[in-house]
Amino acid sequence: MSEDVGLFGPSSVTWKLHQDPILMLGGLRSLYLQALHPRAVAAVAQNSHYRADPWGRLSRTSNYVGTVIWGTTAEAEAAALRVRRMHARMRATDPRTGELFRIDEPDLLRWVHVTEVESFLTTALRAGVRLTPAEVDGYYTEQLKAAELMGIDPATVPTTADETADYYAKILPDLALTKAGVETAMFLTVPSVPENWGSRAFRLGLTLGPTRWAYTGIAATALALLPPWARRLYGGLGWPTTDLTADLSARSLRFLLSTVLATVPRSLRVAPIREAALARAAAARA
Repeated sequence: MSEDVGLFGPSSVTWKLHQDPILMLGGLRSLYLQALHPRAVAAVAQNSHYRADPWGRLSRTSNYVGTVIWGTTAEAEAAALRVRRMHARMRATDPRTGELFRIDEPDLLRWVHVTEVESFLTTALRAGVRLTPAEVDGYYTEQLKAAELMGIDPATVPTTADETADYYAKILPDLALTKAGVETAMFLTVPSVPENWGSRAFRLGLTLGPTRWAYTGIAATALALLPPWARRLYGGLGWPTTDLTADLSARSLRFLLSTVLATVPRSLRVAPIREAALARAAAARA
């Protein structure tokens, strides 16, 4: 068995943070945030089949993140290389200028990286995960490895909470809610149910039943967890009361997830790639 613990390892803040299931909410928050960048959302809308296969795309994205966090160094590098080769072939048109651009532009890659890392971290903290200020900055610094995998110059990536706040302040004038952004946000809030998911009655139940209402509540929480400036771009309010309500909702969701998962067999609640990482870490300590 390989004893390579991957890019991070058991002593990292990354492993500590990503063991918590509330990070799924952080992933959804990051997508709402990313949709506010006109070029970034155009790149997705013009190159992705997320409308036809939303759950497949979500699964592929989750598998990539899981591989970078929990996989061996070789597995993480191979996964990143596949994504970079795919992105290198793709182009999109800027909806404001008509300019044709590469979707792997450094500025776009940096935006996606920062919003994802910040969303994971912010969501976890507001849901009640306890990290010290040093661990918060440590997480940002550790994630430079993930940025570098995607071809981003690590010297251009924020490495602390303060640097991330400065990054958002500087990029805010470039952000706007475009038609593609509205469509993406609506789809994230009310995703379609694939045709191959059982009978029409079953799909209708997912569309209108308790599962739909539960997901809508999760999506509303993800939106409410956005920074006030992002909520204002979506036409919402930046009131502190919204932040308080979002925090309570995120904490409740984390408690619910922890309670439900505690009743599930370990083989079903711990992803195989994470289980393998823990086994390699144990072997490395032996």
